[in-house]
Amino acid sequence: MTSPRLNICPCCGAQTAGDLQVDGCRACGALAVGPPLARPEHELPALGLPLAVALSGALPAFFFAASTVFALLARKPFSLEFWNIVAAAETAAWRLKWLLLPLSVAAAYAGQRALAHISRNRSRYAAPRLAHAGFSLSVLVAFAAFALIGVTVPERLRQRSVAAESARNAEAYDPVRALLEYQQQYGSLPANADDLRKLPDPDGSVARAIEMIRAGAYDPDATIASLPPAPTGARGAGAVGMRPVSLRPGLDDVRGGQGLAFTNYTLRLPGPDRKLNTEDDVFVRDGQIVRPPEGGTARDPRTSKATKAP
Repeated sequence: MTSPRLNICPCCGAQTAGDLQVDGCRACGALAVGPPLARPEHELPALGLPLAVALSGALPAFFFAASTVFALLARKPFSLEFWNIVAAAETAAWRLKWLLLPLSVAAAYAGQRALAHISRNRSRYAAPRLAHAGFSLSVLVAFAAFALIGVTVPERLRQRSVAAESARNAEAYDPVRALLEYQQQYGSLPANADDLRKLPDPDGSVARAIEMIRAGAYDPDATIASLPPAPTGARGAGAVGMRPVSLRPGLDDVRGGQGLAFTNYTLRLPGPDRKLNTEDDVFVRDGQIVRPPEGGTARDPRTSKATKAP
């Protein structure tokens, strides 16, 4: 069973299955005065569809190339070396990812459908190579955008991790600043967090530092020179030696650090989970944030016990 041939009414444009000369148009009732005109013997091939495919591939390529040039000009120092151009292309692809990827993929899909239609009707369309070039360009831009963005993803994830770690560590600089200010003013580090109350606190930063140090593990110490017992014997008579001794507050011979100038400290602060002795703790040694010690210990001044680092 075949479907009836549809005719287009030249009056209203409606499609009808009957004979316009006999039945007329069912939409407007117009009757044809004669048979439809015969198709011309020679028809010029259409150029619109191939040109549209070419433009759809050239448009994302132009945006990508222009953005790459701008990124290349912004790099200092300017250079036309291969890897410098690749880096500029990575920057351009990342900046245009929400425009370039959908546009290039849509252009490639539409170009493939248009090429299939042109291949089935070769005699009706001119410049098929132009359409193939536009389709190839759209596929190339889509592949390049995916590749350049994919290459930069690990590095951007690493940078995001570093930024998150820096934001987390920024809180540790409140007690670091308070400890440094106390050392500059009194010539010694405080023996405990309560000693910081001697500092002026116009903005409340010292109070925050005290609370953070109390929640963590603060361990000041001082290195002093100690004389060992004089050696006996003829060869050792009269020889005097010195050795460094590290003292911490809370020991019996220091009496809480009275009369002793503390010069070094180790500070362990709880991380985002607000719990001490976990994997996200922040370690500060003499004003610098350091990596957690491998198998080291962190002394808790509140209990005078050493806790093993995770």
